[in-house]
Amino acid sequence: MSFWDAMAREPSLMQTFYGAMSGDSKLVARVLVSDCCKELFRGVGSLVDVGGGTGTMAAAIARAYPDINCTVFELPQDQEAIIGLPNLQFVGGNMFQENIPHGDALLLKWVLHNWDDDNCVKILKKCREAVLPSHGSNEKSGKVILIDMVVGNNQPKGGDFSQVQLCSDLLMMCLLNGKERTETELNNLLMAAGFSGYKIVRAIGPRSIIEAYP
Repeated sequence: MSFWDAMAREPSLMQTFYGAMSGDSKLVARVLVSDCCKELFRGVGSLVDVGGGTGTMAAAIARAYPDINCTVFELPQDQEAIIGLPNLQFVGGNMFQENIPHGDALLLKWVLHNWDDDNCVKILKKCREAVLPSHGSNEKSGKVILIDMVVGNNQPKGGDFSQVQLCSDLLMMCLLNGKERTETELNNLLMAAGFSGYKIVRAIGPRSIIEAYP
């Protein structure tokens, strides 16, 4: 059976997985809501965290930006009660089978590397369709925000993340039939899904933040 089916059948495995993802989201959220990333949310009035698990990432964004209405879109059985915030809600659904809620920005944190190319294109097409048009300005507020590894990027001075990236690539291949991608491979996915362009805006250790525009 697939990893996802195994999690659905074994509650302790699901609890361990989402505990790990929540811990990682707390770390990444500290970067996203810091001053260095404030431009990422300029012009954004609504955000949908696609596959957002138990809502750790969306809750951090909702607290830091009370004017942004945040939605966690996740499988119904994966939803848990979180701290009540007036600008945060859960919507249950399957990103392959149902329409993703609309938003100025859609967030995909560590989602694409779980899937093969064909499924990534399906996910990205649904996300592009769910992005609301930019608000009558020259700024591109309507976008999909990707947090994933870009293999070969983010090699800091005095450090090297290539081994981490390649180890993660092997893990994704063995466990989920997914992969970590180079910038060329990421570009190919975005173009196949109908996006007009993208830019890499910041590194978070071995991962990158990418803004993709419909």
